[in-house]
Amino acid sequence: MNGSIAARLVGMFALGALLTFALMGAALYGVLERDLMRHQDDNLNTNLQNLRYSIERFGTLDRWPGLRAKMDTLTPSDASVRFWVLSADPRFGYGGGLGRAGDAGEGQGEAGRGPLVTLPGGRSYRTLSMRIGPLGDRPAVRLIVGADTAPLERTLRAFLVALSVLSLGATALMAVLGWWIARIGLRPLKRLSTQARALRPKTLSQRLRIARLPVELEDLAVAFNGALGRLEDAYTQLEAFNADVAHELRTPLANMIGGTQVALSRQRSAPEFQEALQSNLEELERLRGVVNDMLFLARADQGEAATGLTAADVAHEVEMTIEFFQPLLDETGTAVAIEGELRARATMNVALFRRALTNLLQNAIEHSAPGARLAVTISRRAGAIWVAVSNPGATIAEVHLPRLFDRFYRVDVSRHDSGEVHGHGLGLAIVKAVATMHGGATLATSGAGATTIAFSIPLA
Repeated sequence: MNGSIAARLVGMFALGALLTFALMGAALYGVLERDLMRHQDDNLNTNLQNLRYSIERFGTLDRWPGLRAKMDTLTPSDASVRFWVLSADPRFGYGGGLGRAGDAGEGQGEAGRGPLVTLPGGRSYRTLSMRIGPLGDRPAVRLIVGADTAPLERTLRAFLVALSVLSLGATALMAVLGWWIARIGLRPLKRLSTQARALRPKTLSQRLRIARLPVELEDLAVAFNGALGRLEDAYTQLEAFNADVAHELRTPLANMIGGTQVALSRQRSAPEFQEALQSNLEELERLRGVVNDMLFLARADQGEAATGLTAADVAHEVEMTIEFFQPLLDETGTAVAIEGELRARATMNVALFRRALTNLLQNAIEHSAPGARLAVTISRRAGAIWVAVSNPGATIAEVHLPRLFDRFYRVDVSRHDSGEVHGHGLGLAIVKAVATMHGGATLATSGAGATTIAFSIPLA
């Protein structure tokens, strides 16, 4: 759900307050209702016991008018309390107009709370009743005392109205206070938003200020600054990548344009034009290699995983790749030895594995003097097979090793053996991409007159 955080907080404040007041109001209403009813029952019981004492002593008809007069005196002018005496002998009865509740005294035993009595005028009474045994001329009677329910209902209704008004008012007040509290509490977040809006592509080195931030927002700011750092690195790398790509594409294009201009500068024979076209073809193939490698790296960057995996003999695949290089090895007098776990098997895409190993061998041959001895070492480590290619040569400084697998990265651009593979600086980046697509890793070490570059793939 979209919307303001402050509005959400205000809504939750108001809802919480309303629920709290509703629960408290329901509890108070129940307590008040029970207390009022208990108080009314106490009054009824007092009147009931008072009249019972008199009726139990009046057993003759000549004394009954006195009891009637007493009940008339006890009956308030507003008839909020009423008395009834039910008897089989009408001469000993009292309090007519019982209406539909005329049988209220029947089936109640000796004493107890009677049903709600509704008189013809519409007034309702809560009742208590008691059976009183015969005495002299008086038969057994049932004494009923009733209290008007209207005052109790009016009190409860007034309390409910007051409680509702107070609860709604308090809820509105809590909403206003909640809005004020939310605005104050969210000020640090607003400051962060202002800082974030001020960021521009040319100010990616700027970071959010973490000082005096709440703990919750401090974690967010730290994470955001980390994202800015990664974005700055990616942006810087992208700028360098674009510059390198432009440089790599510019060179063969310039060669083709220059060669073509020279060829067209004067009359040429067919063999001369053929030579010019052959030169252009070589440059076009170089361009195609750069573009294909870039497309492959782009797919790897998007998380594409290696497919067509099979369990293959690593040493056999290494031998097949070395055999492909045999003419070049014979030409340079270079020897390659296979060492380590010669029976190891790994789960791999064979074509990608050979492509990565080809790049490593090409890189090692270009960085070695003629007649050098190269080593391909196969090892089993941490649930993976590592394939490492070592070649003799000058030690590479430690600062360069982590970046050897970056695209177009060169240790020394002034040297021919600058870390480029196939002449365009993407070979080791492809090795890293192949390892990543298999769920593996890469490693570069240099020292004691030798440089070793390795990649891993999962065990079979």
